[in-house]
Amino acid sequence: MRLSPVFALTAAILAGSLGFIPEPVGAVHRDGKADVRQYQLDNGMKILVKEDHRAPVVVSQVWYKVGSSYEHNGITGVSHVLEHMMFKGTKTLGPNEFSKIISANGGRENAFTGRDYTAYFQRMHKDRIEVSFRLEADRMRNLTLPEEEFAKEVKVVMEERRLRTEDKPTSLTYEQFSAAAYQTSPYHHPVIGWMDDLMSMENDDLKAWYERWYSPANATLVVVGDVEADKVYRLAKKHFGPLTGPAVKPVKPQREVKQRGERRIKVRAEAEVPYLLMGYKVPVLKTVEDSNEAYALEMLAGVLDGGSSARLSRELVRGKQIAVSAGAGYDMYNRIDSLFLFDGRPANGHTIEDVEKAIREQVEGVRTTLATQDELDRIKAQVVAAKVYELDSVFYQAMQIGTLETVGLDHSLLDEYVDRIRAVTPEQIQAVAKKYLVDDGLTVAVLEPLNKNQHDQLPASEKGDSNAK
Repeated sequence: MRLSPVFALTAAILAGSLGFIPEPVGAVHRDGKADVRQYQLDNGMKILVKEDHRAPVVVSQVWYKVGSSYEHNGITGVSHVLEHMMFKGTKTLGPNEFSKIISANGGRENAFTGRDYTAYFQRMHKDRIEVSFRLEADRMRNLTLPEEEFAKEVKVVMEERRLRTEDKPTSLTYEQFSAAAYQTSPYHHPVIGWMDDLMSMENDDLKAWYERWYSPANATLVVVGDVEADKVYRLAKKHFGPLTGPAVKPVKPQREVKQRGERRIKVRAEAEVPYLLMGYKVPVLKTVEDSNEAYALEMLAGVLDGGSSARLSRELVRGKQIAVSAGAGYDMYNRIDSLFLFDGRPANGHTIEDVEKAIREQVEGVRTTLATQDELDRIKAQVVAAKVYELDSVFYQAMQIGTLETVGLDHSLLDEYVDRIRAVTPEQIQAVAKKYLVDDGLTVAVLEPLNKNQHDQLPASEKGDSNAK
């Protein structure tokens, strides 16, 4: 769960003032924009390369257009389990040999699964990039999925679920909150899957998923680093070009039905303090009719929670001291409609009802009062600084490119981000607040803390209710 806007990443560095920040030496630009070269193989695989010659390293990422939002009831978690199994052997490599080869070549590798994608990456010296391509091409079509490895790995994922969700009250609350907020949207499903589905999962489920989605036509190779784009393309063509696979049909829309009233849930779990989570239905850049609205929502998140001088921190935490923490956030780069989120924890002497009331007052404030010029200047300064500092990480640059391409947006939108944010007006911010921050599209979840004795007395089905769907 991400409750801070993209451009708030550098808020601590800025401390409220941009000043002069020199551009990193060696970043590649064309007319002031990031120079990303694009290629496509005959089998449909897309290749995106961004040269960055500041250090002799390269990041290689293979993105597949499949994640938990592509799953259906009964097989939730299959994308994540398959991600684990991608390291467990091919026709030419044994279990975990992939990782050993990358390590022996001085590289680091891993993978991640999200709602809209699954991605695999390596960070290596530039001279070792062909090792990465050879291994990724091998497992794109030659995975063996040994039964004994699946039996072990699905248990690893179950334990991961227990540790990261069921034993973490805020994560458990967020999972239950999402299941309540989304009824027909596939964002209803947790990325890691419901425990019942993991327990009943079969290796054949993974084989079918792999055959359907792990095709060159459904993959994008993103490379950023000290490379020459045309040479990267030739290497990619050598290793990925011969691969074949099924064409991937577009998934059905699965749009969320119109919400017609506020929804509220209570989550009872062993915890120290109560926790509040609120979410309003909003469009994203991919789905909104007027793209200006997405950038205005991004700015709205910055007005509310873009550093210590933003409204939630200034008013609720440091001012009235109603909350020990309060946040807001919006992610405009999802594949389908999403949520504008708020969260908070009460300070001593205050209740969760006090926090909700205070957040609602802030919502009413942005609906009725224009953002000030000082607020906009602060946020826009953060945006510019973030665009500079992100160039320090070749991995983050690749992440941005891969995310946009995989959710169905053009990576060139990254070049427009600063200018589009700078163009947002106070009136546009107020307009999206009025339009989208309305109770008919609101879902509220409250974590009710239980002590250990109270938790032990709950029915088994309520103790980290992993079976609820």
